Amino acid sequence: MNNDFTFTIKSQVLDENYKPSNSTRITTNFANLARGESRQQNLRNALKMINSNFNALAHWDNPEANRYAVELEIVSVDMAIAGSDSAFPSIEVLKTTVIDHQTNERIEGIVGNNFSSYVRDYDFSVLLLEHNKGRERFSIPEKFGELHGKLFQTFIKSDTYKAHFKKTPVICLSVSDNKVYQRTDNQHPVLGYEYVPNEASLTEQYFQKMGLQVRYFMPPNSVAPFAFYFFGDLLNDYTNLELISTISTMAAFQKIYRPEIYNANAVAGNRYQPNLKNQDHSLTQVVYDREERSRLAIEQGKFAEAHFIKPYQTVLEKWSANFA
Repeated sequence: MNNDFTFTIKSQVLDENYKPSNSTRITTNFANLARGESRQQNLRNALKMINSNFNALAHWDNPEANRYAVELEIVSVDMAIAGSDSAFPSIEVLKTTVIDHQTNERIEGIVGNNFSSYVRDYDFSVLLLEHNKGRERFSIPEKFGELHGKLFQTFIKSDTYKAHFKKTPVICLSVSDNKVYQRTDNQHPVLGYEYVPNEASLTEQYFQKMGLQVRYFMPPNSVAPFAFYFFGDLLNDYTNLELISTISTMAAFQKIYRPEIYNANAVAGNRYQPNLKNQDHSLTQVVYDREERSRLAIEQGKFAEAHFIKPYQTVLEKWSANFA
């Protein structure tokens, strides 16, 4: 099965000097920051937020709140179909490394965190939109997300993935603004209180096809729960420092991109419905163009359609049908 695709992994440091490569999805959180006049200040502010948040959460043996720093690496995955001489930029994620200034140790963090994919852009911004054009009731196309899910699982099981990463990924996303979340009594020292949604969101169903489960937690110092997507056992497969590296990284990005939810002035209660029209929130010192992001998602979806979905449609459909 894995011989049908060849995966190539490239990585690039995400620091204040980062410039997006030509194959990076421009809608990706970190790429969107690294554009325009404020690019360097944006990146500097975002990285400062991540480090402050990390030290606030990893507070034991850390009296000055400066023991740790987080280094970020952008991991780009190119995928080539057997017999093809060109590779397609398929997935981009972030990898965290924790620097312990006290012991001078470099501690491997978590891979995943942010998740971007051209095929997902195609599914949501081209296929789903076209399927619902002119329909009175919203519906989901047949086999929606199946190809993407199988491609992702093939990558995670590949020798290439295993050669680069010791553990499976954890992806941390925003909660859905059309679902209601109920707080439970389950409390984790790092992840915080667990919440459960009233029903599964479309994103949840999509990620399920990628083989991922989801749990919702509101970490200490956060004002709303996050969606954590994972394989295996989220609470026992990862150390506290690994989990904190994901929480601090994604909390910073969500405060920037979803300030109405994650930089709200009121903390989520026992029953919580996120609201993207919430006026009672603060803005971060980071410049960000949300409208451009929505427009670019459609452009990127069309790029995937033109360079991957259509040229290899027959091969992909046959492969998907035989996927074990």
